[in-house]
Amino acid sequence: MSDKELRRYSRVVVDGDAQAPSRAMLRAVGFEEDDFKRPQIGIASTWSMVTPCNMHISGLADEAAAGANEGGGKGVIFNTISVSDGISMGTPGMRYSLVSREIIADSIEAVAGAEGFDGVVAIGGCDKNMPACVMAMARLNRPAVFVYGGTIRPGAKRRDIVSVFEAVGARSGGSISELELLEVEQTAIPGPGACGGMYTANTMASAIEAMGMSLANSSAQEAVSSDKLADCRRAGAAVVNLIRKDIKPLDILTKNAFENAITVVIALGGSTNAVLHLLAIAREADVDLSLDDFTRIGAKTPVLADLRPSGKYLMSELIEVGGIQPLMKRLLDKGLLHGDCMTVTGKTLAENLANVADYPDGQDVVREFSNPIKPNSHLAVLYGNLAPGGAVAKITGKEGLLFEGKARVFHSEEESLQAILDGKINAGDVIVIRYEGPKGGPGMREMLSPTGAIMGRGLGSDVALITDGRFSGGSHGFVVGHVTPEAAAGGPIALVEDGDSIRIDAQNMEISLGIDADEMAARRAKWKRPPSPVTRGALAKYRSSVSSASEGAVTIPSAWDE
Repeated sequence: MSDKELRRYSRVVVDGDAQAPSRAMLRAVGFEEDDFKRPQIGIASTWSMVTPCNMHISGLADEAAAGANEGGGKGVIFNTISVSDGISMGTPGMRYSLVSREIIADSIEAVAGAEGFDGVVAIGGCDKNMPACVMAMARLNRPAVFVYGGTIRPGAKRRDIVSVFEAVGARSGGSISELELLEVEQTAIPGPGACGGMYTANTMASAIEAMGMSLANSSAQEAVSSDKLADCRRAGAAVVNLIRKDIKPLDILTKNAFENAITVVIALGGSTNAVLHLLAIAREADVDLSLDDFTRIGAKTPVLADLRPSGKYLMSELIEVGGIQPLMKRLLDKGLLHGDCMTVTGKTLAENLANVADYPDGQDVVREFSNPIKPNSHLAVLYGNLAPGGAVAKITGKEGLLFEGKARVFHSEEESLQAILDGKINAGDVIVIRYEGPKGGPGMREMLSPTGAIMGRGLGSDVALITDGRFSGGSHGFVVGHVTPEAAAGGPIALVEDGDSIRIDAQNMEISLGIDADEMAARRAKWKRPPSPVTRGALAKYRSSVSSASEGAVTIPSAWDE
């Protein structure tokens, strides 16, 4: 490639007499004469001090920029936002969490497009900024590598953030004291890094690596480690290599790559949020991905990793035995992955995995195919008269595969949580939390506070919860989210009344409300959408353009009239 071909975008910004003002501005931020002849690599940093997930990323961005410089490019660091799910969970602020995914993707696209970057390294460390980074990469379609900020180290007694949420329920049930709750609070989060189980951050990091958009093992490194620093440095150099080879995100983000990601998420027992985020990334990549693809792939893919929240081990313990690369090698050898998919190394997935060693003897973090935790997917896509557009359940089998009970209906997460903490939820109840969907929230809040409280009160096997909202990757139990159409759109979940019979059948993939069609029609005729206090700002703009959860809850611009 010629010098100009390497600088496909930046040359428009810096070449020629007319661009002297641009060069003058860039000299002030550190460019030297030779830098104008190098491809510019935008380093999208999600650093902030609003969450431990991202508090260390500034240093990682420095490493990525250094790697880009060493590889023959010019690294330019810029920031985007992040919000903390763990801090905003259970509060009105959680409405901004999923909205932030769109804001982050928009901001990375805007900066990279405006500045004329030839390539991008994006470093994400928390749930929504990770898929947002890849969504922006797909839109831009310039050579790019995603870097995961890394997982947090375990707290005292192998605690993590979910330990704190469940301790709140235990305290309300009287099984621990106020001092014991305080001790859990003070010791669960020891420093930087994303939440430590196979929750959404570690799930999405693994999915992005499986898709080929991260370097090997980027998903399986602790935030505070020499491995993570080296990963960032390699990523900077890798983008320059991708520019030279003219390999772009849409060369990598094929339908088969998404199938690889789904397979790995299932094998790891990953978060239901992966369904939402992979659908969203696929839309940006113009790949035809649907809920039914998760069902099809899930029928032949076992759950093999015994990871939290429903399992025993933390991400750090998976890292100790080798991370996800040996698991991917096993899946490839079983014919469950597409080995011919291109990756950001410039090689295919099969080439990357060719020399990967298996897990050490004696480990039980990842099981053999002959002894799976579940022989097929834990991510169950359910349909029925309660969710004609689909719903997503996370059922490992430990909770059972069938639940039938009586509805206890709540119009918000706060109402349901108070009822749980007050001891007003009993065995056999199906908690229904509605008007928490993408439009109804707006923002589709996660229900970790209610599910954590249920577990903490010892009701995990006796109570089900369904919602048009969604769940944190830390939620477990008999839980069903993403119910579509949502209540705010007049979906059947809006018509449920206290005492109605609800049946959740994970074997037959059905979720049904025990009333007949005439009663459903009578209730629909009387239904009116409740007013929303949201009238302006980011939440209102999101509500006006967001799609359903079954389509990834992405914002869809109105049609452009020619």
